[in-house]
Amino acid sequence: MPRIVLIVHNIRSCYNVGSLLRTADGLGVNKVYLTGYTPYPATAADQRMPHLAQKIDRQIHKTALGAECSVAWEHDSDITTVIHQLKLTGFAIVALEQAAASIPLHTYRPLERTALIIGREVEGVEPEVLALADTIVEIPMHGQKESFNVSIAAAVALYRLLQCG
Repeated sequence: MPRIVLIVHNIRSCYNVGSLLRTADGLGVNKVYLTGYTPYPATAADQRMPHLAQKIDRQIHKTALGAECSVAWEHDSDITTVIHQLKLTGFAIVALEQAAASIPLHTYRPLERTALIIGREVEGVEPEVLALADTIVEIPMHGQKESFNVSIAAAVALYRLLQCG
């Protein structure tokens, strides 16, 4: 089974973050990186104002249902640093995005170590982040809507990547 990590970049919704942590737990994702302005659960050495950290933590917990405690996660505001560190340790960087250079998810075969980047709910992964990816994959859409909710799209992609390994 491949080693998969998830990079959650610039996601605003605490509920999506909680859902992503719960999905990561259910699928056996090795680690989740919460980058950019993505909210993150409270920590012992939290630098945020206590009332804000507690409010965000409660909102994440509402959908994570404890997965924030069972999944390895890390917050780093700088996604570039995270990507470079992962590349140095042999991870292929794969962005989930509809883009000119993307390939259908079902045609991609993950490497032994794969990091999946997901981005903003409406705008998607920023072009400068896509430029750091080794591969861009997308989920082919067959209905009238152009995309899934970010947590649903991540679940589909993670499940596929784990099944191909």
